[in-house]
Amino acid sequence: MKKPGPGRDDARSTCMQLAVAVMLIACADVASAQSTDVAVAPAVAMLAPAASVKAVAAERATTPLEWRARQGLYYKRNWGVEVIGVKTVSSGYMLAFKYLIVDAEKAKLLNDRKTRAFLRDEASGAVLSVPAMEKVGELRPGATPEVGRTYFMVFGNPGRFVKPGNRVSVVAGALSIDGLIVE
Repeated sequence: MKKPGPGRDDARSTCMQLAVAVMLIACADVASAQSTDVAVAPAVAMLAPAASVKAVAAERATTPLEWRARQGLYYKRNWGVEVIGVKTVSSGYMLAFKYLIVDAEKAKLLNDRKTRAFLRDEASGAVLSVPAMEKVGELRPGATPEVGRTYFMVFGNPGRFVKPGNRVSVVAGALSIDGLIVE
């Protein structure tokens, strides 16, 4: 059995000490900001007891309508889309993601067939892709987006892993729409 070379144990202990120091500094910063800044609540919840975690989780949207009210404005302003939602179709074997174009220039990424689009279930981590049919191609739009028009993408859900009520993320290139609730 080979022994580690000279200085390897020192490097490991230095890394561990550095990691502990960073965590302590972060805890101190979060604790001092806790009383003045509401935006750090999720970070505080990671360091706080379970009772605080439940309080933060209760603030999270529980229905698709609440999600649109809380998160919708961000995607309208930054990505030019109004998210309508994700629904099960074809007896649950497929999921349809619908969205309305608000700004065609910003929303080009969603309709670009060169970017890979997929849906990720937050609970299980299952990744669902857009199925491609032999004669039709991928079940997603490829045309230039038009303002005021509603588009959709269909994701395969073999085995019906994702069920109504699950939280999912839709990812297309740099765009990631997180926390969507399946209807």
